[in-house]
Amino acid sequence: MTSLSNSAAAIEFQENLLSDSQARLSKLLPFISHSFLDSIKKGDWARWRQRLEKLTCHQPSRIKIGDRIEIGQSNDLSKAEKNILEEQLREFIPWRKGPFNLFGIEIDTEWRCDMKWSRLEHMIAPLEGRRVLDVGSGNGYFSLRMVSAGADLVVGLEPHIPYYAQFCALQRFIPGIPAVLLPITLELIPRPLPRFDTVFSMGVIYHQRSPIDHLLQLKDCLCSGGQLVLETLVVDGPIGYSLVPRDCYARMSNVWFIPSLSSIAQWLDRCGFINVKVISESTTEMTEQRSTAWMPYKSLDSALLATNPNQTVEGHPSPKRAILLADKA
Repeated sequence: MTSLSNSAAAIEFQENLLSDSQARLSKLLPFISHSFLDSIKKGDWARWRQRLEKLTCHQPSRIKIGDRIEIGQSNDLSKAEKNILEEQLREFIPWRKGPFNLFGIEIDTEWRCDMKWSRLEHMIAPLEGRRVLDVGSGNGYFSLRMVSAGADLVVGLEPHIPYYAQFCALQRFIPGIPAVLLPITLELIPRPLPRFDTVFSMGVIYHQRSPIDHLLQLKDCLCSGGQLVLETLVVDGPIGYSLVPRDCYARMSNVWFIPSLSSIAQWLDRCGFINVKVISESTTEMTEQRSTAWMPYKSLDSALLATNPNQTVEGHPSPKRAILLADKA
């Protein structure tokens, strides 16, 4: 069985989700159309679409969304079918967010995202019955955790086409799940669109040239009383201080501002958020982010000094992350 029929069913299901009269998110419908996808110039969508069309689709005997997202079981497939599927899934390398297990195929991703989720899942407002926006959702690991936590609808935004394609691949096996991924940035969302009860922005703000604009855009997507869950790199320093790397930070060339914890709290306050609080601070360890067979490129270990793992190769403090909550009045 090919993936084509499931692809059509998934798109129809997503259109129904976004057209729902209560959600009132029909403004987002153009972003899941075939014509919009075909208009994307970056990321070589045509190549990824070909891989998706070749992807063999199987019916999973079970779906278990926990620390590891499990779709199907090993005995759902013959050995030959499993070998073919694994070869096809490896065409979507690098797998950065996870972990996943598809029909007994263990996808050991670069990030142990379950560790990050464990830091926030019992601290945020319960997601039961809520509409959620997941900004920078990657391949949808966190979006699926949000669905499992009871969200009525999760809309993810991921402009990086290889990660969007991974979500499409996963969706072939779970087409009825109430999660939609749009291959766009937050800036393309029609504003204001105050339709979401919870908005997540995790690992995004330090990639923004204008972090204040990013916070205001997130706020525009929240309904009154809604909650923002913000995860970011932070550095030690007084209120008002931010690290601005000259070139790279931890080998990342697209890092613009890394604020102190008091600075990011001040930004949120200045943008009009209320009830700002820090729920987690943690230093990123190599148990959480590392190279694997499914992400065989440079990772955290190559970004730190071999002689001093408390510093990046550029001489900056090693990555430390914080999670903050804030409400829209």
